[in-house]
Amino acid sequence: MKRLLPFFLLQSLLVTSYAQPVQEAKKNIYYHRYASAESILHGYLGQQPLDAEAWLLLTKTYLLENKIQKAGDSLSFAPASLSSEPFFLIAKGTISLVNNRPDSSRWYFDKAIDISRDPAIPAAVADMETLSENGDMNYALDLVHRAMKKDKRNNSLYVLQGNIYRKMHNGSEAFKSYSTAIEKDPGLAEAYYYLGDIFLSQKNADLYLSHFNKAIEADKNFGPAYYELYNYHVYTKPDAEKAMQYFRQYAALSDKTTQQDYSYADLLYLNKNYTEAIASARQLVSKEGHNVQPRIYKLIAYSYAESGDTLNAVDYMGQYFRFGQDSNFIAKDFETMAQLYSAADNADSAIAYYQKAAKASNDSTLLYQYYKHLASLSGKKKDYMAQAKWLGQYYSTNGQASNVDLFNWGIAAYRSENYLLADSVFGLYTMKYPNQGFGYYWRARTNAVIDSGMTAGLAIPHYNKLIEVVGTDSLSETDKKWVVEAYGYLATYEANTLKDYEKAIEYFDKILQIDPENVNAKKFIPILEASAKRKEGSNKEGSN
Repeated sequence: MKRLLPFFLLQSLLVTSYAQPVQEAKKNIYYHRYASAESILHGYLGQQPLDAEAWLLLTKTYLLENKIQKAGDSLSFAPASLSSEPFFLIAKGTISLVNNRPDSSRWYFDKAIDISRDPAIPAAVADMETLSENGDMNYALDLVHRAMKKDKRNNSLYVLQGNIYRKMHNGSEAFKSYSTAIEKDPGLAEAYYYLGDIFLSQKNADLYLSHFNKAIEADKNFGPAYYELYNYHVYTKPDAEKAMQYFRQYAALSDKTTQQDYSYADLLYLNKNYTEAIASARQLVSKEGHNVQPRIYKLIAYSYAESGDTLNAVDYMGQYFRFGQDSNFIAKDFETMAQLYSAADNADSAIAYYQKAAKASNDSTLLYQYYKHLASLSGKKKDYMAQAKWLGQYYSTNGQASNVDLFNWGIAAYRSENYLLADSVFGLYTMKYPNQGFGYYWRARTNAVIDSGMTAGLAIPHYNKLIEVVGTDSLSETDKKWVVEAYGYLATYEANTLKDYEKAIEYFDKILQIDPENVNAKKFIPILEASAKRKEGSNKEGSN
């Protein structure tokens, strides 16, 4: 008997050692560490290929990783002797199910259930039905109820039942199932997690946050709950510091993935750790090569921009546009590039990117900003034709545009020598603001240029209206300048075009009433008086 003890002890140890990888794989699946579960199962099946349950777990893991093809291919390496094992039959049925062969899958599932009384078998079938988009939830519900009758102590069956009800869009029954699971086992973190997921779908932040936190209280190693809290503080109620805290806890409890590297770089940027964000993102570029997500170049560019390094920011934004897809670019991307070029005093490139931003934007508020930037940059280049175009776009599409915006549009048109447009704009100004002198003054000046020879008197009515509107008493310095100019123009027109020297003298006299030291008035009055006398003399001689 004593000789047999070591043998039985060895057998016990072997069974335990073989069972451990399967339990470890189940644990990793529970914690959503699917890559770890896959690795464990691969290693284990290489040594113990006759474990049918391990093949089913590997199939489940592949499904959870969305590796459908790999799930089917892997079963071809299983020993033929497993073909009648219940767990292996479920694995085969699962492959039929995900490939939309319901009759085949049901044959495998029913056969597995028929040859075993183990409640784990119908539970496993129900689980696979739930995981597949093609699953029959009524069938799954019936199976989980069968399993519950045989295994009353398996509290995870209530979680599975809740998952089935959720796929049936029966939230109230799902809630009851998860709650029952918690009553029976308060440490069942996934039940709290799925309850939180119900309230997340309803956008009830108070309740889903409460349940995700309860999941962590139940099991501080339940990584998926940390992920949801991280997600909340990134997108729903942004708090970069808290998001980083939850992300680090999640990452420490989860399989390492490249997506985590992207998320970490994003969080470094959001937390304004720009130097670290650049380093992290550049590591991704080095690691991923041409497969790197183009947005990572944008993150580097933004980080350099925030650090005051415009040159590198422009370089990386250029790479973002070079490697990215046009359909993914948004107005903000072009705006950022325009801002960078503006900071680098490259007006031409800044204008080109503001134009792209305007073309890509459907936000009227942003469009108005882009038009203003385009007008400003064009003005700095003294490209007044372009400036008038963008100011016109701004004023014509913006119901909140002011008199200043209308005035600036007219001035740009005037400077671009598009006098007909300027006359039209200032004409609109006089209509909208009839009690202000600006429109009349600039309309007069515009028409004075159009009628440069003073032959048609186009500016006369506008100068007269200017005088009428601003008056001649208590003039501001600007008004005084305008009125003096108006009287001077009227005097010149009377003298040179109409040859009415007396009338011209009257206008110059009015100038002296406003500006007694006006040099031109003092200079031309004597000349006009002499001209008037000569004209009078000529008229007398003609009458004789």
